[in-house]
Amino acid sequence: MKTALIILGFIFTLFSFLPIIRTPLWWIRILDFPRFHVAILLTIVLLAYYTFYSVDGTAEIAMIIVWIAAIINEVRYVFNFTPIVKPEALKTKKAHPENAFTLMIANVRMVNKEYEKFRKLVLKENPDMLIMNEPNNAWYESVRKDFENKFPYSIKKPLENTYGMLLWSKFKLHNSEVRFLVEDGIPSFYTVVELPSGDKIDLFTVHPQPPRLLKNTETREAELLLVAKEAKKTKYPSVVAGDLNDVAWSKTTNLFKQISGMIDPRVGRGFFNTYNAQIPLFRYPLDHVFYDQEFRLVSLRRLEKFGSDHFPIAITLNYEPEREQQQKHPVADQEEKQEAKEMIQEGLEKGEERNVEKSE
Repeated sequence: MKTALIILGFIFTLFSFLPIIRTPLWWIRILDFPRFHVAILLTIVLLAYYTFYSVDGTAEIAMIIVWIAAIINEVRYVFNFTPIVKPEALKTKKAHPENAFTLMIANVRMVNKEYEKFRKLVLKENPDMLIMNEPNNAWYESVRKDFENKFPYSIKKPLENTYGMLLWSKFKLHNSEVRFLVEDGIPSFYTVVELPSGDKIDLFTVHPQPPRLLKNTETREAELLLVAKEAKKTKYPSVVAGDLNDVAWSKTTNLFKQISGMIDPRVGRGFFNTYNAQIPLFRYPLDHVFYDQEFRLVSLRRLEKFGSDHFPIAITLNYEPEREQQQKHPVADQEEKQEAKEMIQEGLEKGEERNVEKSE
């Protein structure tokens, strides 16, 4: 029992500190995800050891100190997503926001066949815009008739590789683009959305590749940071949304925020875990919405599951450019800009390699 606790403590401590290494290696980057779980498990190991065994020698005291440091290290990442922290995104003070819109994001899971359940959920929620990640042609055909009637504007790229994407909108879309920023077969969308007021905003939708067996994350980092840089420079206030295949507290997501200058509405409000909908004990916030300070938050909700391994989320924002200066936002320093530049270059090179491999 004692030996087992020591081994578990060593493993969880390793899990805590390994992600500090700046590397795109998949087996390290995947440890960005279970920060909260590792903190809980290591705390249980620590309490069990302290309860059943005496802590006498220097080596044991040092071991306990290292375990405590590992727990603190994990907690510092997820702490910002607890109600103890002051929210980063300010809520609107308007009783009746007159320039509001609701955006719904749903990774439908390509192999999921609950088409009707999803269709009913969308019709019930009645969002102004809907992003679907992972749709193939079967998914597109299952919703096409109803959604084309409900959403007169759209961008469509269903694919059979789990990276398809559909954007449905009640509002006019201008200058819409389907782009393959880093890897062939992994699209992202860009469009200018015209609100009913006539105001225009930029919308970027993304779904980069996750860390997985023998697949490192260079291309994910590059795609997110390319979008961050572009969103920072566009003419209109921007919203970036989709399944980022990254957690809200990771180094990459934080660097994305610094480079883009965007706000995360979950800070100070909660995790809003969207994956895995089928495994209650292991859930992470993978579906994200970031936006510029010209917007104020009306509501953010995780919606009911519909058969996918992701929960959908819905966010309602009000466009309030007159209050832009009242809302703080991240600002990148020179070191962060250089780091982003290097990561983009590394990711583009890796993306080029994968594109060549696919074409051979």
